[in-house]
Amino acid sequence: MTRQAASNTNANHDPQLADLLGRVADGSLAVGEALAMLGRLPFEDLDWAKIDHHRALRTGSAEVIFCQGKTPRQVAELLARLSNVNQQVLGTRATREQYEAACELTADLRYHEVARCIYLDREPDRTKLDGIVVVCAGTSDLPVAEEAALTLDILGHRAARINDVGVAGVHRLLAHLELLQQANVIIAIAGMEGAMPSVIAGLVSSPVIAVPTSVGYGTGFGGIAALLGMLNSCAVGVGVVNIDNGFGAAQLAAAINRRINRAHG
Repeated sequence: MTRQAASNTNANHDPQLADLLGRVADGSLAVGEALAMLGRLPFEDLDWAKIDHHRALRTGSAEVIFCQGKTPRQVAELLARLSNVNQQVLGTRATREQYEAACELTADLRYHEVARCIYLDREPDRTKLDGIVVVCAGTSDLPVAEEAALTLDILGHRAARINDVGVAGVHRLLAHLELLQQANVIIAIAGMEGAMPSVIAGLVSSPVIAVPTSVGYGTGFGGIAALLGMLNSCAVGVGVVNIDNGFGAAQLAAAINRRINRAHG
């Protein structure tokens, strides 16, 4: 197909994309160069939102919708647009009202009550990467842990789970030492004083992503005490994300795990 023919075929679409495909078709642009350029092509402009459909080409994972603060109709429209071009879709910090509105446009969406996430996975049996462990200090931290685990699943990683092993009963954590030491990367989620990630980092050689939660009494200051404790860890190899940010921890862990699995073939 000539470049002109490709442009005519795509007349109703983005002219930059049509030109790019035409250049690939006539051999003037290599496939690898085209992929790099696709990552910089325009987004879908809805006026009130701009959807970055090519984010996966640049970063390895598609855009995720942060639902908090958005209307049910906005969430529904964004998820519908993403589900038109992606087999996996995720919306975090979502309410059931937003989920019900989204289902009117995309019937196969699901809602995870504890994680507070709307999600879609049309390839649930696809091969997933092992190597990540999600550790949760207490039952009250489960919403953050579930958000992390669900995000990892959508990103194509099978996370092992260890729940309710905070330092108030450290023997519970030590019972899982072998699994922890086999991990490529560990997500350690804790509230209160946030001590658990430091304990884990002193026992393993893998990177530990610490997630402070807003769980705790008054002097916990909504997770600030746990955050500062993790930032001041005396153990090495600890990185810290924002309070209650299970999603951010999962994205970082997935990026690390992808690199390790790629390096090992």
